[in-house]
Amino acid sequence: MGNSSLATYINITKTQKNSPRSAAIDTITIHCMAAQWTAKTCCDYFANADRGASCNYAVGYDGSIGLNVDECDRSWCTSSSANDNRAITIEVASDSYAPYAVKDVAYNATIELVADICKRNGIAKLIWSTDKNTRVNHLNGCNMTVHRDYAAKACPGDYLYGRMGDIAAAVNAKLEDNMTGEEIYKALTDYAAKLSVPDWAKDEYRLAIDAGITDGTDGMAFIPRYQAAIMAYRAAKKGTGE
Repeated sequence: MGNSSLATYINITKTQKNSPRSAAIDTITIHCMAAQWTAKTCCDYFANADRGASCNYAVGYDGSIGLNVDECDRSWCTSSSANDNRAITIEVASDSYAPYAVKDVAYNATIELVADICKRNGIAKLIWSTDKNTRVNHLNGCNMTVHRDYAAKACPGDYLYGRMGDIAAAVNAKLEDNMTGEEIYKALTDYAAKLSVPDWAKDEYRLAIDAGITDGTDGMAFIPRYQAAIMAYRAAKKGTGE
């Protein structure tokens, strides 16, 4: 998993996190700081044991990027344990008043950071929805949430909220442009590895394992033709009693 090499400042909170996170990373949650801080100032603020909050990354008004909670750990950022256990949370420097505007350099650095996070964690595409129910229930592949989904807060502010679709599009363009065929395949296989065999298939899947047709590992992984052919051959042999 690791962390982003884009982070040039690191101040890991010792207490305001859960280690390790309890879910695979599949979500991005972007917040506003409500302060025009550098990444260092934000990370130092959250590293204080009295704050009761933290974030995985901070993006400063000057485009600086800091790490406050390792990606393998859950930050305390979104008023939702369920969300923060599956999300990378990012605090972005902003004005302290509505609409909590973000400077261009910070906005662009956020896109670069999110693209890097997605690439390393097998998130092949970002999907945003303006519908809260779709976001919190991750319907239709939606994998972007916001703080206001879980608490009575303005965060991430209307400036960023109104640009979430643009952020997703910009990140997706970078993922498509920068990923080789091997990287795309790895991203998809990493995503499939996070999925579980559906309940309706479990009984027959177990029978197939017991029959020696498959070894039962990576039940949701993609299957190339040679593996499909071998499994079909094994099944045919079982059927003929060979």
